[in-house]
Order: sequence, then C-alpha cells, then structure tokens
Amino acid sequence: MAADLTNSILEQFHSIVGPAGVVTDAETLAPHLTEWRGLYHGRTPAMLAPANTAEAAAILRTCRDQGIGVVPQGGNTGLAGGAIPHSTIERPQILISARRMNAIREVDTDNYTITAESGCILADLQEAAAAVERFFPLSLAAEGSCQLGGNISTNAGGTNVLRYGNTRDLVLGLEVVLPDGRVFDGLRGLRKDNTGYDLKQLFIGAEGTLGFITTAVCKLFSRPRGFATALVAVADPDAAIALHSQARIALGDQLIAFELMNRRALDMVFENIPGTRDPFEESHRWYVLIELGSAEPGPIADKLMGTFLAESADSRLVYDGVLAQSGAQREALWRMRHSISEAQKKSGAGIKHDISVPVSKVAVFLRRADEFARQRIPGAPVVAFGHLGDGNIHFNLNQPATMAADAFLALWPEVSRDVHSIAADLGGSFSAEHGVGALKCDELVRLRGGVELSLMRAVKGALDPDGIMNPGKIFGAS
Repeated sequence: MAADLTNSILEQFHSIVGPAGVVTDAETLAPHLTEWRGLYHGRTPAMLAPANTAEAAAILRTCRDQGIGVVPQGGNTGLAGGAIPHSTIERPQILISARRMNAIREVDTDNYTITAESGCILADLQEAAAAVERFFPLSLAAEGSCQLGGNISTNAGGTNVLRYGNTRDLVLGLEVVLPDGRVFDGLRGLRKDNTGYDLKQLFIGAEGTLGFITTAVCKLFSRPRGFATALVAVADPDAAIALHSQARIALGDQLIAFELMNRRALDMVFENIPGTRDPFEESHRWYVLIELGSAEPGPIADKLMGTFLAESADSRLVYDGVLAQSGAQREALWRMRHSISEAQKKSGAGIKHDISVPVSKVAVFLRRADEFARQRIPGAPVVAFGHLGDGNIHFNLNQPATMAADAFLALWPEVSRDVHSIAADLGGSFSAEHGVGALKCDELVRLRGGVELSLMRAVKGALDPDGIMNPGKIFGAS
C-alpha cells in the first residue's frame, strides 16, 4: 500500500516525525480504515502521528506541496464516515492522528479552563477536571476512546447538552494547523473577546475539512456535589415533552439530562449486554432518564428529585419509576442508556438516523416517522432514543426477521431521505450531532443548498484551495 507514496516522500515524513510517528504496516493500519459500523472502508499508504504542532505543520506543508490528501482521525468513533479515507478519491490520502499529542497543558482553576492537546481522551479530561474539583461536562458513550480533537471537529453533543451546550459552547480557544502549514494561534481562555470574526468557530464542526486542530482551551464548571438519577415510565412522547417542561420549571438549572427511550431500545440492551437488567417489574412503552446535579452534597438532590417525581405521578405524567439509591445504581441506569447503540449493532443490520427538531415537535416527528417506517418496511423494529432535552432523536430501524441484511440495508438511502424530510418539514436538521461526513453529502445539497451551501464552499475554497483536507467529506467526492 505504501506504493501510493514515493520513497522520497515517505523519507520526508520519517524525517519530520521520526519512526514512532509513521505507520505503514497494513495490519496496524487496518483498524483505522474501517468505520465503527462497518459502512466505510478506506485505503491509505500511511498514518502520521506528529508529536507537536511544528511537526503537524510540516506534514501539512509537505502534503500541500505534493497534492496529498489529509484525513484527520481521532478515536475513530464517528458514525458518518468522516474519519475514513474516501474510497473514490484518486489522489493518495494519508491519515493524520493526534494520538501522540495528548498532554493536558494546564488546568486553570480560577479561570475555570482546561488547556489540552487534541489527542487527549475525553475521559482523561473529565478526570483531570475532577481532580481539582472542577467539571468538564462533555459526556457521551464513547468517552473512553474518543479524542478531544474529534469531539471539536464534529461538534459532539452527548447527554449534557441540555444544561451545558454542545462542544461548540465549551470551546474558548483553538490552535489549528491550516492546510498550507500555517498555524492559527487562537489559544485564548477569554469569555469576552470582540475583536473581529470569531475564527475558531470555523473549525468547530468542520469535520477536519478546514485544518488540523492541535490544542484547545475549554470551559470548566463547578463540580456537582450531589446527583439524583431516575428512570421513569411515561405513556408516550407527548407525556415526555410535558414532563420535560415541568422539570425545567421545577428543577431549573440543576437539570442536567433528559433522555427518551422506547421499549425496543431497552429490550435490545437486556438481550445483548451482559449484566444489564430491567429495573421495572412491568414493561412500559416509553421511558425517560432524568438526572439533576446539585451544588449541595448529601441527600438534597434526591429529595428534590423525589418531590418532583411525586408531583409528576400525581398529575399522571409519570406512572412508574426508580430513583437510584447509590452510585452503582446510577451507573447501572446510565449503562442501559449508553449501551443502546452497541446492543443494536449486535441485533442485526440497522438503518440509523441522527435528527433534531424543536423539542415541542419531537412527538410529532416520532409519530410521522414511525408511521412511515411501518408502511415502508413492515416488521422492522423501531429503535427510538435520544436527548429529548435538546430535541436530538436517534430514529433507527432494525433488520426484520423476514428480510436479509443486504436487502434491508439497500433501502437506507431511500428510507433516510424520507425520514430526513419529515424532520426538515418540522424545522429540524438531518444531522444533529454525528456530522455530515461521507454519509450525508447528498442530503446537505438537498436540504441545505442555495446560499447556505454556497457560503460553506466559499469558506472551504478560501482556507483549502487545493482541497487536501479530508477530501470527499461534507461536499462529496466531486
């Protein structure tokens, strides 16, 4: 595979990063060339891992001069093919990894910021903040393997967006190597800085198409001293929306997460994830996982949650529920929620959607999408779950028992087009938190064309006129 690059170019890369920073062995490269769901398989002659910003800049200068495509890759946990070399691009493409740039440079407790290199594992940032009684709120199922640079490049959401916002809301400053090797130094921990365009925002959510993020300054928060976590049964998504509105009033800013799950999602967890069990004696159609974080230690959070749930039961918004009585029970409830994607993967082929609509429209979307799915693919289990508090729903279909996996997956483009149209008709987005990548390029043209897409292309052309950064992503392979 290394034949795609001349020996002289490979020697240049070796001289830049040293032997520890160049991987050309096919067996070692293999895990980096397949997307988590197995939808995309790429090809590359080499993966380069710079140890610092200067090395990353030298790599990009070389690639620009030689016309080599550059595909940034973090923990390779994305679900839209954005970190895999595009299979139809003819020019050589190298992977660039920040795995050797994984230092936490500073935790400024008084400024409530953390400065970390882009190869840091998300869980390590959370632990570094906790060690000084601070809180880094970005949290998602892949936090044990995803990297900060990938989180920023995809504007990751996760379970705490309701209170703390997306990754975009957590980043104060960035250092980015541009496609021509220049370095944008915006590494400032300022909450107020009205000096022209906020350039860092260009790179957040750009999926590696505008540059290679090397370091970030992110916000920290006061660490909650008490948590209260409950799983409750509700009649339907309409009741869940009403419960969410009441929770925002009763719990205020202490409300951290509000997650919606249908019964099929949990059944798959119980069937496929060892050590999980149904905490209820009876089965229910819909569930909500609620969590609040209190600045006060001890039982205050539990008391506040208990009062809210009792009032909700009296008003018949909730008709069953369990309140975690220990840290282990809280972890068990969250494990159920975080295991849904893994469980669905073990249950056969799946057609997945990552949409968002206004919170008030979630129930309408679910009714319309469910009706469409049952008519289009009879017998396909509907797996619906997501972050109701911010309107992000994962509406997934699993392979029916009577249909072969290949035949089922062949319907993906057609089915997704209709599901995305339902979301768009309700003022929503076809990609809430997983990005466009290689998967949804056509949908970007269809649903966000015109002036919006023209402006995106203009930004891409201004920063990356040679088109070397993550070719084939967002804008397609043309």
